[in-house]
Amino acid sequence: MYSYDEQDQTVVDERAAQYRDQTRRYFEGKLTEEQFLPLRLQNGLYIQRHAPMLRIAVPYGHLAAKQLRMIAHIARTYDKGYVHFTTRQNIQLNWPKVEDSPAILEDLASVQMHCIQTSGNCIRNTTSDPLAGVCHDEVEDPRPYCEIIRQWSTLHPEFAFLPRKFKIAVTGAPVDRAAVRVHDIGLRLVKDESGETGFEVIVGGGLGRTPIIGKVIRRFLPKRHLLSYLDAILRVYNLKGRRDNKFKARIKILVKEMGVEAFREAVETEWRQIRDRFPLEEETIDWYKARFVRPDYDPEAGEEEWLERRREEAAFDAWYRHNTTAHKVPGYRVVFLSLKPPGVAPGDMTSEQLEAVARLCERYSFGVTRTTHTQNLVFADVRQTDLYELWQSLRELNLATPNVGKLTDMICCPGLDYCALANASSISVAHDIYARFEDLDYLYDLGDIRVNLSGCMNGCGHHSVGHIGILGVDKKGEEWYQITLGGSSADEATLGSRLGPAVAKDKVADTVEAIIETYVAQRKEDEAFLETVRRIGVQPFKERVYANH
Repeated sequence: MYSYDEQDQTVVDERAAQYRDQTRRYFEGKLTEEQFLPLRLQNGLYIQRHAPMLRIAVPYGHLAAKQLRMIAHIARTYDKGYVHFTTRQNIQLNWPKVEDSPAILEDLASVQMHCIQTSGNCIRNTTSDPLAGVCHDEVEDPRPYCEIIRQWSTLHPEFAFLPRKFKIAVTGAPVDRAAVRVHDIGLRLVKDESGETGFEVIVGGGLGRTPIIGKVIRRFLPKRHLLSYLDAILRVYNLKGRRDNKFKARIKILVKEMGVEAFREAVETEWRQIRDRFPLEEETIDWYKARFVRPDYDPEAGEEEWLERRREEAAFDAWYRHNTTAHKVPGYRVVFLSLKPPGVAPGDMTSEQLEAVARLCERYSFGVTRTTHTQNLVFADVRQTDLYELWQSLRELNLATPNVGKLTDMICCPGLDYCALANASSISVAHDIYARFEDLDYLYDLGDIRVNLSGCMNGCGHHSVGHIGILGVDKKGEEWYQITLGGSSADEATLGSRLGPAVAKDKVADTVEAIIETYVAQRKEDEAFLETVRRIGVQPFKERVYANH
């Protein structure tokens, strides 16, 4: 995990003090609502349906134990005792008071955290692969580059008021676990013919009301030119992006309207003028790499008794098979903590759970927890000999549901229950679906299925790229839901295809069940759900779903 230096700490301390003064002036009537709006937004504070919402930045998803404890303290002191993990790997408080927000920012700064640029038309939190640094298939660990981008983009004066919000994701692996093709900029570490490591640059992806898969504009960018090339992209966007219509202001619309070739040429032209101004030297990269302290792995870590435990206890074996994955260091395993148990809003955690996870990550994973864009948590460095003991502790905390990657591991936005933008509920619909698929053996037979739910066209639940996507819409004051099939944010990213007319809220679970029954009837041996949809198309599913409508 990246360790702050004195300069990092100064930035967050001064930002918190600045925001306290801005908030004081607002309550004294010296700043109007209009003047205060961009100030609070770039410090993560929204005004939502029932209360303000504060979004806390978790750079590329890394949280230290002391930070988890502080989040628990803040949730208990200033909120209702729980938090929500988002698809941007961030944390949201759903019930803070505006007058308490300066104190929250000061508490966060004390543990090297902040809310800087978690909202507003600026460069948001840079996200990455939750398995960065521990997976077998990496070309290179992307986290140092995420940190370089974070520091470059934080409070960057040229990019503080872009046409719209801007999101960047970085991965170091050929298998895409960071959804790089649905970001404004996606970066993938690759090697060229000579073996040099650089970046494939993808631009113009995004979800929301106009979902688009990003396009590659450069197959190979030397690491030395990373920041100058990003700067060139942002400059072109800042100059040419729409500002007259917020629905057409994202860079994906600009790329689509210009055409990818014309956009590429505009970026290359800009880049040729600036590429030697601020090169990313190898010694600079090495400095950032050194700030990520490698865990002191135990060379004696092994398998031993947990293998016998798997044979003896089916529940532990199911958790091991579905909630853990391989680690590049022998004797270790990556563990997913499922935030999708039955009866809980997907992605929510209580302050008590946060404190318990802080204790467990100190004991079992070198004091660090990671967040994922699928709204779960990760212990990246667990000794295999500790797996059984960890599983027992997680089960007591309701964090060991063995459903990671399965149908009930749903991505879900807060929806109408909280969000001022939402048209329909998400959480209650997720509960209805969950109730139909509680049989774990049946889930395992179905294999990996990604169900994504959004309560409005903004698409915070990534419905457009769900294997099964569910979008809430308003029809004359009633909640209805549009269904899409065949989307994916992973390798060979695709947008889902519309199944047919929207269905009523009380029919969504029936619809999902009919879709799954069609898959079971149509699949070939060992064929995954997404493969079946791509092979046969949506028509067989449509016929089954609407047969009795």
